[in-house]
Amino acid sequence: MGSNFSRRQLLLGGGAALAGLSLGRSSVRAEPQLSPGELPIKVPTIFHSPPMAKYVDDLTVPGVIQSSPTTPIDIVARSTKARFHRDQPRVPAMAYNDEDYLGPTIEAHVDEQTTIHYRSALGTHTFAADLDTSLHGVQDSYRLRPPTSMHLHGGATPPEYDGHPEKLMLPHQGTQLFKFPNRQEAGHLWYHDHAMAITRANVYAGLAGMYFLRDGFDTGRPDNPLGLPAGEHEVPLILQEKIFAADGRQSLRSTPVVPEGHWEGGAVGDRGLVNGKVWPKMRVDRGLYRFRVINAASFSVWRLFFSNKMRFWVIGNEGGLLDAPVSTRSILVSPAERFDILVDFSSLAPGQTVDLCNDLAPPTQAAILGEVAMPRFCRFIAGAGKGHRGGVPSRLRGGRNQPAALPPVATPQRTRTVTLSQPYALRIPPAIMTMNNLRYADPQIEKPREGTIERWDIVNITPDPHPVHLHLVMFRVLGRRPLRTVDYQAAHPQPPVGTRWAPDPSGFYAGPMRPPAAWERGWKDTVHAIAGHVTSIIVRWPTADELGFDPDALFSSDPTKNWTKPSGGRAAARPPATHGHQSAHAAERELQGYVWHCHILDHEDHDMMLRYRLLPS
Repeated sequence: MGSNFSRRQLLLGGGAALAGLSLGRSSVRAEPQLSPGELPIKVPTIFHSPPMAKYVDDLTVPGVIQSSPTTPIDIVARSTKARFHRDQPRVPAMAYNDEDYLGPTIEAHVDEQTTIHYRSALGTHTFAADLDTSLHGVQDSYRLRPPTSMHLHGGATPPEYDGHPEKLMLPHQGTQLFKFPNRQEAGHLWYHDHAMAITRANVYAGLAGMYFLRDGFDTGRPDNPLGLPAGEHEVPLILQEKIFAADGRQSLRSTPVVPEGHWEGGAVGDRGLVNGKVWPKMRVDRGLYRFRVINAASFSVWRLFFSNKMRFWVIGNEGGLLDAPVSTRSILVSPAERFDILVDFSSLAPGQTVDLCNDLAPPTQAAILGEVAMPRFCRFIAGAGKGHRGGVPSRLRGGRNQPAALPPVATPQRTRTVTLSQPYALRIPPAIMTMNNLRYADPQIEKPREGTIERWDIVNITPDPHPVHLHLVMFRVLGRRPLRTVDYQAAHPQPPVGTRWAPDPSGFYAGPMRPPAAWERGWKDTVHAIAGHVTSIIVRWPTADELGFDPDALFSSDPTKNWTKPSGGRAAARPPATHGHQSAHAAERELQGYVWHCHILDHEDHDMMLRYRLLPS
């Protein structure tokens, strides 16, 4: 098979030989004296960033654009140069609008439509040499003219404006219209690129930004009825991990095991970034702060805590506020999950510091290569100012001048079993990440009906965690149950990729269901599906009347054309719907529906993403 193999194949076939080099260093807890990302012996199986001093750059905060129902917002994807650390040069990156990296925060209001005029002015791709042209019709031309597809993650958005991975915009192709109705609860959304098979490359390069949806309770102003910190005391924390090359450039590759230009499967970074800066510092007032935290990384799950082990409060998930703040000293955050937290710095003396940390070791397959947990993100330095002293609210929902309390978790009308697996075969590349044992283009898609309540049992038989994201909807986490995966697979042999495989896990559980943590019991759009477990979520599929649009409408693959036809209709003089390995140069096609996928972006690119349709009731 020559040099064309994934790191996953090495991990299974030859990883044992490397275990002695790396497994002993896979836990930060075992070696707390280590500086972030720096091993006493740098193993040759992974790339390492050059040395960088910690806490020398100030934390930057993205600019803010206020959405107006009468004035469109211009969003432009650009090739830029960014300085990620004081001692490193400005290096190629991507960004939206005038940012050097990432994009501005958009603040919108519930029930007021946000209209965006989007265009791409990108030049040569930041990771031109790393694009894998064996995946989903990725073209050599993408290296010079990279396509994009902007997605509002968490938005209840008409399908033609959802950032479908097959609706690709080329640089200088024109202007694409997006309409976000915002007919949903206030919450923490984000927008990022979603282009087929190159999502990781585009997002890692910088195409991501925050989107805060406000209402009459969570206004974002100092006089908000909930008494939450606002203004300078409400801060987005966009957490990422990266590897940098010796010349300071971002490295999409993590290991020499996988040749340049080939899909890798995901990797742990050795430098922690917050809002685009490596290990920044932030001077804080000695009071309460509201941090809007997102794991915007491509791979790692983190257990976040503060170095002095002080408690903090989780007040919300992706889809809005919890009923009451939840006191905790740590949270698990997988890629694409967002947590709204309150942190009280009043116990710190002026000049005292505290760091935001992670101590969760990477999955075994990554540890075998020598990857370790990236243990620090940023440092907070207490100043002399008192800051927000309103205190932590006792309740956030269900009271006077508060939104309605969260409803009880609904009773499902049906259960849908779906699987996450990692088959191997004699092909190039040999590994593939699958949902239901299918490729993206396979026709056996899920078809829930409007107005129904479903329980999704997400069966993860892989050794990796997978953050599973459903477009269009919010859901509630029911719980997680350990699975005897070997017995499950022995009783239900997995067929070749392309045949749907989602056996009922009943009879193979290894223990009772564990309820979700108190800090993840709100509305969510992404769930951390633990390795070797069945993760259950409850989804109520909205109706077209509730949404204000037809979620099953046909729409054009051409990003510059915005036409739709009601579901079931026939589009005369339109080419038939086709799905699969299509390029941005393909003829205009009909598309329909949404996607659901793993938010480990390498996994999404190959091939842990499937389409689904929401059928009329």
